[in-house]
Amino acid sequence: MKRIFLALTLAVTSLTGHASVDSDTVDVRHLMDAYHEAVLGHDGERLASLFLPKGGVWLNVLSEQAYAAARAKSPDAVKVRVGSFADFAKLVSTSKSSFNPIHSDLKLSSDGTIASVYFDFVFLIDGKEQNRGSEAWQLVKGADGWRIAALIYSSSPATK
Repeated sequence: MKRIFLALTLAVTSLTGHASVDSDTVDVRHLMDAYHEAVLGHDGERLASLFLPKGGVWLNVLSEQAYAAARAKSPDAVKVRVGSFADFAKLVSTSKSSFNPIHSDLKLSSDGTIASVYFDFVFLIDGKEQNRGSEAWQLVKGADGWRIAALIYSSSPATK
């Protein structure tokens, strides 16, 4: 039965270009896979659909070393940057560059209604490391499946 479901999911994905939002958010792993596929495929609309439509948090926190380097360039540099999933989705949709977020050392905790995911990441642009750090997602399971409520990541940009 599991193989039949997987085969049907793959068939729908190949016919439509990607899975539906319903299958993207069926469980936490599907949500994470859908996020990765949306970034790889420059599908900002699909990416945005994985987040709660209102509210939410998007924070980029510079590592101590990155913050020191930023302050050396500009004394007004900020350590914590507030962004939005909508801005990232727009970037994903409009960029000509190839993006590839690589996630590793995944830690998941959930009671079935809320979940927390913590992992390390390396973000590649055109095959070259641009950033690395750790990332934490806070997730909620609503009537329409899992959605990202908050995304926070540490940032250690590659030095040029």
